[in-house]
Amino acid sequence: MRKPVTSSNRESGGYPYYGASGIVDYVSDYISDGDYLLISEDGANLLVRSTLIAFSISGKNWVNNHAHVLKFDTYETRRYVEFFLNSIDLSPWVTGGAQPKLNQKNPNKIQIPLPSQREQQRIVSILDRFDALCNDLTSGLPAEIEARQKQYEYYRDKLLKFQELDIQI
Repeated sequence: MRKPVTSSNRESGGYPYYGASGIVDYVSDYISDGDYLLISEDGANLLVRSTLIAFSISGKNWVNNHAHVLKFDTYETRRYVEFFLNSIDLSPWVTGGAQPKLNQKNPNKIQIPLPSQREQQRIVSILDRFDALCNDLTSGLPAEIEARQKQYEYYRDKLLKFQELDIQI
C-alpha cells in the first residue's frame, strides 16, 4: 500500500500524496481508497514531535514509503490508536542515529491497552469534541477568538467616535 514517486516523476492532480508528516503533494492517481491511520516511519519528528506522528486519512490517496499504513475495522479503534500513539514517547522503538527510523518491526512491539468498544467510543467522543473545540475553524476556540476580536473592534470604534461639537471662537 506504499509506493514512493520522486517529485520529478509525479504527475500533478487532485489526490493527496502522503509522506511521514502529512500531505507532500497532490498527484493524478491513487493507490488506495478508504480510511487509514498513517504512522511516521522516519525523520527527526519521531523524536522532537513538531507534528503528529500518527494521523488519520480518508478517501482516495497515495502513500509513499515514509509512512506505515494501518487499517482498522472501526472508526473508534483507529482514532483511539491514533490518540494513544500521539500521546506516548516513541523513542524506545526508534532506531538509527542521524536519521531516526521506526521500522515495521518495532511498531508491532508497542503494547496498546485496548479497552472495550464502548469505552473506546466514549474516549474518542470526548477527545474528538475537545479537538474540534481547539482546532475547528468554524467552532471552538478559533471561532471564539474571532468573535471576541470583532466585538473588540466594534466597541473600540464606538468608544473612539466622538460627536463633533460646533464650537465658535
